[in-house]
Amino acid sequence: MPEEIQIYTDGSCLGNPGPGGWGTIVRRNGEDTELSGHEDGTTNNRMEVMAAIKGLETVPEGSSVTLYSDSQYLVNTMTRGWKRRVNEDLWNRLDTLVGQRNVNWQWVRGHVGHPENERADKLATDMAGTSEALPPSAPAEFGDTRSIAMSSRQRGKEQDSLTHVDEQGKVKMVDVGWKAETEREAVAKGSVVMQRQTLELIKKGEMEKGDVLSVARIAGIMGAKRTSDLIPLCHPLPLDQVKVELELDDMSNQVHITATARTTARTGVEMEALTAVSVAALTIYDMCKAVDRGMHIESIRLVRKQGGKSGNIVLEE
Repeated sequence: MPEEIQIYTDGSCLGNPGPGGWGTIVRRNGEDTELSGHEDGTTNNRMEVMAAIKGLETVPEGSSVTLYSDSQYLVNTMTRGWKRRVNEDLWNRLDTLVGQRNVNWQWVRGHVGHPENERADKLATDMAGTSEALPPSAPAEFGDTRSIAMSSRQRGKEQDSLTHVDEQGKVKMVDVGWKAETEREAVAKGSVVMQRQTLELIKKGEMEKGDVLSVARIAGIMGAKRTSDLIPLCHPLPLDQVKVELELDDMSNQVHITATARTTARTGVEMEALTAVSVAALTIYDMCKAVDRGMHIESIRLVRKQGGKSGNIVLEE
């Protein structure tokens, strides 16, 4: 049987553009090899593509490869024909490598406990924060990109630790006091699916409990402000702005929810954006459930974040 190879990739950038890093884990015959590199003056998307290039370069032509990435920019460009407006140099290199191998592209949701993805993410973010003054022995390829390879056995257990668990396995709140305050933003989305008649009642303002959209918008904002009370290990943040947008979709009978949260703080504001979407969706459900028992909430997810050490991360265009 032909060898089955798995590659796990991630990219990171501080500033977008700014210093960036990529991380790749190549699994062959049960053995993992970790690769990572640093590049100055780059973008998060370039690092996502570079991680895939570096991983594929290590496997022989004709190989069957499953490549996992949390970058929709990378996976959807290769599988759904997303337009290539920039980074043509990297896309050309990637196309050549893919043409010589049988590559199965798999998108995975980032930061939800996928162990290999988390390891690749840490490799990338660590390299994004690496100083330009790397040791002379570090190999250099393709401009300013420096590559460092290390087996998983050499890494030991450093990559397996969870930030919310201490050395004794007890749950803890992460200490962010050492971090600098930076401007941060997160955008989350979700949808409530319902019957056509229910959507029409919302549109006309004829739901018995009142103006569904106005109440849901306020509820989402209030939910974001109470996130640290709802999620045990979240830090309370001074929110600069929370915006909740609701869009009625007549084609699919859905209410699409988009929440944007902004802060100037030491930690990210993703949970506030996700909570805003969740509470707005639950409010819509509560106000409409009497006339539509088949409603359901779906696809609550983070689509974009910026600020902090990991820089800009775009999961959906």
